[in-house]
Amino acid sequence: MKRKKSKIFRFIKIMLVLFLLTMGGIFVYIKTSPKLEINSANSFVLYDNTGEVFFQGNESKTWVSLDDISDYLIQATIYTEDKNFYKHHGFDFLRILKATYVNITSGTTKQGASTITQQYAKNLFLDFDKTWKRKWDEMWYTMRIEANYSKDEILEGYLNTINYGHGKYGIENASQFYFNKPAKDLDLAEATMLTGIPKSPSNYSPLVNYDLAKERQLLILNLLVENDVITEEEKNQAYQEELVFSGVEQQEELETVMYYQDAVIKELETIDSIPSSYSDTKGLKIYTNLDLNAQKNLEKTIRETIPDESEIETAAVMMNPNTGGIIALVGGRDYSKSSFNRATDSMRQVGSTMKSYLYYAALENGFTSSSAFTSEATTFTFNNQSDYSPRNYNNTYGNKPISMATAIAYSENIYAVKTHLFLGSDALINVARRVGITAKLEDIPSLPLGTNEISIIEMAAGYSAFANLGYKVEPHLIEKVVDADGKVLYQADNSKELVLNSSLTFILNNMLTGTYDPDYIDYNYPTAIALASKLTHKYALKSGTTNTDNWNIGFNNDIVSAVWVGYDDNQSLNTSEYKYAQNIWYESVEFYEQGKSDEDTWYQKPSNVSAVLVDPISGKPVTEDATKKKLMYFIKGTEPTATDPVFDEKVTEENPT
Repeated sequence: MKRKKSKIFRFIKIMLVLFLLTMGGIFVYIKTSPKLEINSANSFVLYDNTGEVFFQGNESKTWVSLDDISDYLIQATIYTEDKNFYKHHGFDFLRILKATYVNITSGTTKQGASTITQQYAKNLFLDFDKTWKRKWDEMWYTMRIEANYSKDEILEGYLNTINYGHGKYGIENASQFYFNKPAKDLDLAEATMLTGIPKSPSNYSPLVNYDLAKERQLLILNLLVENDVITEEEKNQAYQEELVFSGVEQQEELETVMYYQDAVIKELETIDSIPSSYSDTKGLKIYTNLDLNAQKNLEKTIRETIPDESEIETAAVMMNPNTGGIIALVGGRDYSKSSFNRATDSMRQVGSTMKSYLYYAALENGFTSSSAFTSEATTFTFNNQSDYSPRNYNNTYGNKPISMATAIAYSENIYAVKTHLFLGSDALINVARRVGITAKLEDIPSLPLGTNEISIIEMAAGYSAFANLGYKVEPHLIEKVVDADGKVLYQADNSKELVLNSSLTFILNNMLTGTYDPDYIDYNYPTAIALASKLTHKYALKSGTTNTDNWNIGFNNDIVSAVWVGYDDNQSLNTSEYKYAQNIWYESVEFYEQGKSDEDTWYQKPSNVSAVLVDPISGKPVTEDATKKKLMYFIKGTEPTATDPVFDEKVTEENPT
């Protein structure tokens, strides 16, 4: 074992000598090359849909010199991140050697050896490059920075651009955020607390995990004692000092954009025309679809709807159905506690929101708003002799034929499964694919009940095809990307593809208003009847409910809004928690639509569609003494008659029941 370690050590020394010779030659080349610009490298500015800046990355709003930064903070940063910063030329070779030896002999990656200059290079130039090439680029940029800038300039740039969590880049912004004071006034306790954050802002922010932040603060204080920067007594006093944080009160404004901002950067990575390492662009201007008022209200509504003590999570997307532009996005309840973006990175069971695709398929295959199946407890037996017994919510059945419009209003599971089996599974899957659903869809009887998992953005985009009367759109946050010289690197393509019949989507959209319509009160209540007196505009609306997930997706021709609520660990929801998604949906969409009229946001009847007064429950034409009358829509020539059959009568052994 001893001989093996000796060989490893000798090999490392040889490689290090070769490395030093190579680096020396490269350093001479760099010194004679044009100076690398770092002031604007890899900076990006995000604009909302009005052209106002809402986020700046790697570009501090307030740049301060080293003279205006607490010496405690400077010393703590150096002794924590790079003890030999003022002695090396970008790479701490002894530290690299030690870290390599420890990692090889231990079989782990316990130790790292990145210098402040290396970290600065990575932050400035390499945010999007995730290949092995990144390491070589990092080395190259590190040498160019060291060759062209003084140590003080490098340290100043590093401290003014590093991420201190909660969207705060740069020490001055961080100091103001956490302690409401300039960076030059930070005391030892405050400085060491802030120094610990950049290693992992999502873990070491005192606003996220105070105990973990205190552990790291103590580690940093001990390093300062070991290097004779402070005394043991000063360490103890600093560690025991009660810190007062101001960032909690300032959180509201920040939280409204962080999930959206992360989603923008994630989307930026997918755009081929944006280079993975774009230092030559000298910064990017990214124009997005963000409606800051809608975003702030959505966040506010979530905070006011879900109790603080609850651990339930949420995701929400508001989309322009005519372009696919995402105007608001929430990926969770509290970015400071969890930066995981449930809007972009999570897939959940969608429940009965899947039924809208099924019922469009039914309309396309000859069904009408009045087409009837019998609402009753049903066991389906298949040719392989297996049984399937879905249930309606609360085991409520009409034990009589009901119209498709009623099935939508009540979200009847029996009607949905009968329709699905009657049409064949290809019909539902085909519609879902046409409108942009790419998630796996299993060919099973429960497919229309939403047992498959789909992302909230895909669902919002899919419903946009209903909202815009038949056109598939591509969901996106970014409209345009421009470099510092004004060159347009990317422009969103907002073209639409007609994938559905506009007249049939008009009919479906009107049936989806029945979910909160008192005219459908009979043996059951519409699923969103609680909203009947609250909504001031007309919307199509569908809810989806499983044991672990609750959805509300609603729209008009102006906006599609999708809200999901559930637990990250898939624990079951209790009865009171099923109201959260509905309340978030209606509060946020009503805010967005205030001041607009239904004449502008609802749909004009197509010329090939007729309006007929029918009994909403049975779907039959009304008689003179009818107590319930509802205007429903039909393709001309398909209007209901009193003798229309109930579809159960047509189900055969080939279409099993």
